[in-house]
Amino acid sequence: MAFADGTGPPPSWAAGPAPSSPARAPRSGASGAPAPPDPEADPRTRGDAVDPHDWARQIVLRQLTAAPRSRAQLAQALRRKQCPDEVATAVLDRMEEVGLVDDEAYAGMLVRSQQAGRGLARRALRRELRTKGVDDETAQAALDAVDPHAEEERARELVAKKLRTLHGLEPVVQTRRLAGLLARKGYDGELAMRVVREAVRDAPEHRRD
Repeated sequence: MAFADGTGPPPSWAAGPAPSSPARAPRSGASGAPAPPDPEADPRTRGDAVDPHDWARQIVLRQLTAAPRSRAQLAQALRRKQCPDEVATAVLDRMEEVGLVDDEAYAGMLVRSQQAGRGLARRALRRELRTKGVDDETAQAALDAVDPHAEEERARELVAKKLRTLHGLEPVVQTRRLAGLLARKGYDGELAMRVVREAVRDAPEHRRD
């Protein structure tokens, strides 16, 4: 059986008798006699038993092999494949039971990776989690684990890096651009302005001898 989500057959979802075809003129072989039927034309004509739950499970496993996913993302992938809702629910419920689908672990991983890699703060992280289909309660639990001191330190790192590219501009211009950067990253306005003003004030080009 070809792997789900690959190039091979099924669904239609994902088993059952082979569909009846309209009558066609028989193909002729080299001798003029009708050619024998192609046993590879349909897996169901070969006698292959395809369990729709197995097929849906393979789709989910393929998704999880490519990248971590929330349950909502996996359900969406199954809907794109026209998987019946009852099959998708049963498969995802079972995968939650065995720990292959875990929105709490997924939310924690996403928060850590996005904070470290992109410097996102809690407000932007909440948007990311919502976009991925993580429910508000699970998202809040992941966000509660964010260390405010680590978040402020990440803001300072972002500002210091960006400030090096703004050398020579007026302080007011630097302040506006740095504040915009932190706003896009989801930082609280009060924290952002405090960090930015301190960075601009302490920049070597603005220090007074």
